[in-house]
Amino acid sequence: MQALLVLLAIAALSLLASSRTVLDPGRFPAVAQLAASGLIFLAIGAVLGPGSLGVLSWGDLTALRPLLALGIGVAGVIIGLNLEPRLLRLLPREVYVAALAHAGTAFLWVALPLAGPLLFSMGLPPGAAVGAAALLGASASLSSGHFAVLGYRSGRMDRRRGLSVALLTMLDDVVGLGVLALALAFGATGHPLEGLGLVALALLLGMMCGGLLAFLMHGLKDQGELMAVLLGGVALVSGAAAYLRVSALLAGVACGATLALVGGRAVEQAARILGRFERPSYLLLVFLVGAHVQARDVMAWALLPGYLGLRFLGKVLGGALAQRIAGSTLALPPRLGYALIAQGGLALCLVAEYLVLVPGPMSQRVFDVVVAGAFVNELLGSRSFRYVLEPAPSRATGGTP
Repeated sequence: MQALLVLLAIAALSLLASSRTVLDPGRFPAVAQLAASGLIFLAIGAVLGPGSLGVLSWGDLTALRPLLALGIGVAGVIIGLNLEPRLLRLLPREVYVAALAHAGTAFLWVALPLAGPLLFSMGLPPGAAVGAAALLGASASLSSGHFAVLGYRSGRMDRRRGLSVALLTMLDDVVGLGVLALALAFGATGHPLEGLGLVALALLLGMMCGGLLAFLMHGLKDQGELMAVLLGGVALVSGAAAYLRVSALLAGVACGATLALVGGRAVEQAARILGRFERPSYLLLVFLVGAHVQARDVMAWALLPGYLGLRFLGKVLGGALAQRIAGSTLALPPRLGYALIAQGGLALCLVAEYLVLVPGPMSQRVFDVVVAGAFVNELLGSRSFRYVLEPAPSRATGGTP
């Protein structure tokens, strides 16, 4: 009963934090920033979880796993719908190279140095340690564009620049998802081929559900029927993935991408319908992720400064490289790396999936580092983004300016 009351209270708060009044940066800038990131719900979950106050027990979290899978599945379907083939074909090659450059730089800066500490601190096989380090790098490669969105909505940033930053952060999701698939292939089972089969099963499940949704939604015009079919399909792909013990995130992405590819006109309606549920489901998901934090792991706290510092350097250097590659194609700000510090919710989904599907001390440690890092990076991102809004200093030409 206590867990149900807590969940209902958090659901009510998520609806309140999703209102347009709260998200309007012109009225309440500080409140809009907290609501946009949603990481205040992460902190609440960490405090109420079994690792801190214990209002929610580990048994409660086990019982809430289907709800966690549903939230991750919704996030995956939304990501897949955003990967619209027509839009992706219109983007020039420089945009993809720039996105890979800034995401790959952060990945390498974090994954390579932290592979050694993970290998020697846990005494696990090299494959498991490498997979954990790769997942840390994948989470580090991800960025959130919500500061750029808030910037141009409030008039503090040029709209074209804000959309350019948001586009790069959307494309780097592919890097994180690819690394998650590899980490699950090597860690979910005792043999990589079996793990690869589970990843393929998740993708196949998502594609089948996406095709089924496109068939059922074809010709429907009533908004109520469309909503019922779409939400039922999302629940189906998430529940089936949880039952089969495969990734609900990868299945959701495959479902959304298939629907975007073959859904026709129904895709725009589906995106609008899911948009109504995106914020509340995301905030509830973030709360559940925070409740799984084990705050008493000293080694996780020891790894956190290195993870934060390496990611910050990787993002600054990767942003500079991306700006040099696609600066003439996109309206990217000069200090692009400082706009990429905020981490976003997909990183939380990656480590939550890894914790559920590859349970153990290593996955818990990686989870704790990334969750704490996401919270700190949100605070760093709010400050570092000010450097993006300020005009770049002009270079002196031949003497003192």
